[in-house]
Amino acid sequence: MTPDLRELYQETILDHSKRPRNFHEIADANATAVGHNPLCGDRVTVYVRLTDGTIADVAFVGQGCAISKASASLMTDAVKGKSKTQAHELFEKFHRMVTGRPGDPVDTQSLGKLAVLSGVCEFPVRVKCASLAWHTLEAAIQAKKEIVSLE
Repeated sequence: MTPDLRELYQETILDHSKRPRNFHEIADANATAVGHNPLCGDRVTVYVRLTDGTIADVAFVGQGCAISKASASLMTDAVKGKSKTQAHELFEKFHRMVTGRPGDPVDTQSLGKLAVLSGVCEFPVRVKCASLAWHTLEAAIQAKKEIVSLE
């Protein structure tokens, strides 16, 4: 990754961390889940309003590091309007990217802005920060009631 691209990615992550999109509760959500990473203290609640198998609205609240908050913010933008299946496929691609090896090709075409988190793979301890909101979204969509814990 070029230094200019890395700087742009860092700016985007900081922007989404400081001014997260969709950072609120959804009063009429019909799916919610709570996620927690006890190793670093990240905690997120994801709210989803599903309509006919489509994510009509999605939001989150919580606290965590810059990577965790930015990932949740980017995720909500990316999955809004997608079917549950499309959201799951995007989660799979995202997870492959953050758990891959540095230098692996990144599918920027299908990941879009989520590609800004591709550098997370260089820091294995941060993978859980980046993927917490995604695992929590999966639990909400699958109506799992237990807290998602990434230990």
